[in-house]
Amino acid sequence: MSELIIQAKQLSKKFGDFEAVKKVTLEIPKGIVYGFLGPNGAGKTTSLKMLTGLLIPTSGEIRINDLDPGKSTDNTTIKSMIGLIPQEIVIWDDLTVHENLMLMAAIYEVPKDIAKKRVKKLICDIHLEDKRDTLGKKLSGGLKRRLNIIMALVHEPEIVVCDEPTPGLDPQSRALVWDFIQDLTRVKNKTVILTTHFMEEADKLSDIVAIIDNGEILKIDTPDNLKNSIGEGDLIEINLNDDNLLAEAERRLQDFKGLEEVLVRDSILSVRTLNAPSKLANILNAIEAIDGLEVSDMKIRKSTLEDVFLHLTGRKLRE
Repeated sequence: MSELIIQAKQLSKKFGDFEAVKKVTLEIPKGIVYGFLGPNGAGKTTSLKMLTGLLIPTSGEIRINDLDPGKSTDNTTIKSMIGLIPQEIVIWDDLTVHENLMLMAAIYEVPKDIAKKRVKKLICDIHLEDKRDTLGKKLSGGLKRRLNIIMALVHEPEIVVCDEPTPGLDPQSRALVWDFIQDLTRVKNKTVILTTHFMEEADKLSDIVAIIDNGEILKIDTPDNLKNSIGEGDLIEINLNDDNLLAEAERRLQDFKGLEEVLVRDSILSVRTLNAPSKLANILNAIEAIDGLEVSDMKIRKSTLEDVFLHLTGRKLRE
């Protein structure tokens, strides 16, 4: 088992009479991407603040690299170990890319000669070489976000918290950021805690995923194990021309042998089955045997982390 960098036991947090986090227990090994999934208001942000020493729990125990964030001397050390990549872009508009990074290095008291080398490498790693002397306010939104990411890394933190790191990025920029985040763990052995509403992002980057809702951890596992936990096979999603007949179509298919799951969700008839292509004709024939019912659209796909979330909570991620 990998060495643990964060350990939380029965962690709870109350704000008055409201319990935002309820007895959360988890362990985060060093050198992995640990994904946190959950809707807004689920307790995700409160949990992260406690896990990184920014918020003291009401009850429970936490250790960050075997340090106690409740102790003032330990908490000072812990803060230097953490780099936060915030969801909102925070840069100095009237400083260049290079100056932004050097100022961050100075804030963290990184020696100037070390900072210069480190900043040069970070700029190259995130592909901002040609923007080195460009003012922050002259950068595009995507370039600002890339700068925002490396500003959290100038002090070489052991733990990097990525809070929604890629909103608004085009596919090419998103892929670049994904590669950069993966290199933080695979090449530099840093621990990344990732929060995101993009299920594909969590699936692509995370080694372990924790799903939280209503202040409680619902499940923790690898993305593949989580997807397999809701059933094997392909998922057939069928749109029908008459929503009033969805219940009848669901009933008909539930009588079929060899189907793992049949349910209606958000006006879509979902069928999970092994070897879907071989059963597709019979499924469609059964549906269209219902008077007045036709298939208007259909697709076959594999399970996703969003399917897991819906399976566990019974609803979509809240905006």
